[in-house]
Amino acid sequence: MEKKVLVLAEIRDGELRNVSFEAIAAAKLITAGEVVAAVFGENVGEAANALIDYGADRVVKVENRDLTEYTTDAYQQVLLQVMDVEQPNGVVMGHTALGKDLSPRIAAKLSIGLISDVVKIEADDSGDVLFTRPIHSGKAFEKKKMAGMIFVTIRSNNIPPLEKNESNAGDIGIIRAEIKDLRTKVKDIVRKATGKVDLTEANVIVAGGRGVKNKEGFKPLEKLAEVLGGAVGASRGACDAEYCDYALQIGQTGKVVTPDLYFAVGISGAIQHLAGMSNSKVIVAINKDPEAPIFEVADYGIVGDLFEVLPILTEELKVVVNQ
Repeated sequence: MEKKVLVLAEIRDGELRNVSFEAIAAAKLITAGEVVAAVFGENVGEAANALIDYGADRVVKVENRDLTEYTTDAYQQVLLQVMDVEQPNGVVMGHTALGKDLSPRIAAKLSIGLISDVVKIEADDSGDVLFTRPIHSGKAFEKKKMAGMIFVTIRSNNIPPLEKNESNAGDIGIIRAEIKDLRTKVKDIVRKATGKVDLTEANVIVAGGRGVKNKEGFKPLEKLAEVLGGAVGASRGACDAEYCDYALQIGQTGKVVTPDLYFAVGISGAIQHLAGMSNSKVIVAINKDPEAPIFEVADYGIVGDLFEVLPILTEELKVVVNQ
């Protein structure tokens, strides 16, 4: 029997997050059956159309002011009601702050299993679906399969989305969900990090460590990130030294990222930091200490003063990007 897989789309600042499209692609790898995307919020018609363009067979909307910003109570109630209506054989969502908070609650409520932080989906020789996820802070990987209900969260930037096709056809329906007894409501959001690119979804990240020396030391990193259309990140050491906000922290106690290109600038390469970025596709390390552990995981290394290397690198890359 072909499975129906439900995908929970995420909206941030009125825009669909890329992981929503990646989740649709993941669902297509799980089943040859129907992929239904669910989108919550206010005025989500445009988002629903985009989900069809990126491969969803059908979209269900739940429009409610209490869903404009994520709260555990509201999303848990609504997702459970959507699942009750749709009766899916599987659920896929992003391994984001939302997904990490919501998915275990849903799994516990329904007494079902959960495979989190999936980076690869494939079929084994018998045709069963295998899910690969990192363990031991990214130093090893395990492959799992699920019996019965499939419930997974996927890591951003690992499963490429399907090509956008505006000629795709699919129904868009409405589910009227009841939200009651909310314990929390979001009245306002104040963001400390104002980067143009979401750190967890960025294809290019320029991250700085204690080697940047101070807040001003992040400016050369910001210039390089701007040239490459990337985001700026940081090690915990840089955050602890108050060179930048903790919203930029990458590592075991920060964000986990897997960009196509990762610049580790003035970062020694402590195991806690490597846990958050070692699965990046290409790693470039810039450090004046040739014995820094970061060079052991880097694909390319530059031994030198970052304040001398970065301006030269930025100018060279600016020429390449503008060609």
